[in-house]
Parts: sequence; structure tokens; C-alpha cells
Amino acid sequence: MASPAVLAAQAALASIDLSGYDKEQSRLMDERCILVDEQDNAIGAMDKKTCHLMENINKGLLHRAFSAFVFRPSDGKLLLQQRASEKITFPDMWTNTCCSHPLDDFEEEKMEKDQLGVRVAATRKLEHELGIPASQVPADQFQYLTRIHYLAPSNGMWGEHEVDYILFITADVTVTPNPNEIRDHKYVDKAELQAMFDAPGNSFTPWFKLIARDFLFGWWDALLERKNPQGQVVAKNLAGIVDGSKVIKMT
Repeated sequence: MASPAVLAAQAALASIDLSGYDKEQSRLMDERCILVDEQDNAIGAMDKKTCHLMENINKGLLHRAFSAFVFRPSDGKLLLQQRASEKITFPDMWTNTCCSHPLDDFEEEKMEKDQLGVRVAATRKLEHELGIPASQVPADQFQYLTRIHYLAPSNGMWGEHEVDYILFITADVTVTPNPNEIRDHKYVDKAELQAMFDAPGNSFTPWFKLIARDFLFGWWDALLERKNPQGQVVAKNLAGIVDGSKVIKMT
């Protein structure tokens, strides 16, 4: 039986019109997210449009997501993206390399063992958004760290309410941005990222700010400290640095 949040979201769906938004971004809103409870148990599926409406979020609708961080092996710099102006939620904001959702539309992205579904989704979306070939970011090379549960409004209508899997990967990648997804991108070291946070005029996605506030810089230090014998950073060396078995609620 569908949960009250799911039923409420279904009732609200008919009133939403996307005709004023970018055509491609509107089309992507038909993709189906995996609905979860606060312990990240899958409880159903719903289109992204419904999942990202604050009216439904405020009634408890929660879905699964991932945040992928791509680091360059040679110097440990992090690849950032600036979201395109066409994006319906959080346009023009700087964020980590790629943030998106495993989809109920693909059987392999619903697989939960060893976080396989979100890893496969991360490979797919890195190619879609940044043009990074899947062969350069294979699913088995992501290091899962933990899951965070957060809620963040984007504007009056839209927002995020996610259980977000944090994935690190170290890889030399070829970036060919999709202009409908990415306005800009750059590699930064820790000091450069902190300077971006401190500079007036820059805006950042709320999940990226939360992850940076509580986790990112400490994990980044560990990544730089645990280089392989060739002097390269290796995401897999962070295995066990954090207990990823629980969902961390963040505000």
C-alpha cells in the first residue's frame, strides 16, 4: 500500500506545469526516483518532478540520491561543476563533480548490495553531464563513504529531500560538458575551494555546503596522506575511514 506521502504527492501532481522551463530539463523530470524512508529502505518510485516539489517534500516525500567527487590522481585536486542556468533546481550554483539520482527506470540502479545501484548511476550521470566516458569512471572504482539525509529548498516551489550517498573516485578523466547541464567546471585544491566559499558572489548547492562543512576537508586530508607508492591519491585507500552503515541526518 502506498504511504501517505506518496498518495499526497500523487494528488498534487496534476497542478504542476513545466511549460515555462527548458524543454530538455522538463523531459528529465519524468525520470523516476527511488522513494525511501528515513532509514533508506526503498518504498516505491515517483517522477523527479513530484519528488522535488516543496509541497510534497513538506509532506514527507524522500528519495535516494548520490554525490560523486572526482579527484585527479596526480595532485588530488577536486573537479567542480557549476550547474547550468537551464536547471530547474539550484541553477547556476557551484557543486561537487556530479549530483543526481539512481533511477527506478533501470533495474541495475535499484541494486542495493555494496551500493551498486548508486555507483552505476554515478557512472551514467558523469557521462551525461560532463561527457566523461564510462570506461574512465567504472562503477567498481567508486569508494562509498556514507549517506546523509538532508532537506533544502531551492526556491518557493522546488527543493531537495534526499538520502544522499557520498562517493569518491580518483581518475584521470576527459571532460566534455553537456551545456544543458554544466555552465562551467574547474579543478581546485583545498585552499582554492575555501577561497571560493569565502568569496562574495559565489553560490553553492546546499548539499555540497553541508558535506564540505562536516566531512569533505577531513576526508580530503586523509586522501592526500594515503598516497600510493607512486605518489598518487587513491580513493579506495579511504575504505573504513567512516562507518557508512547508518544514515546521518544533517541540518
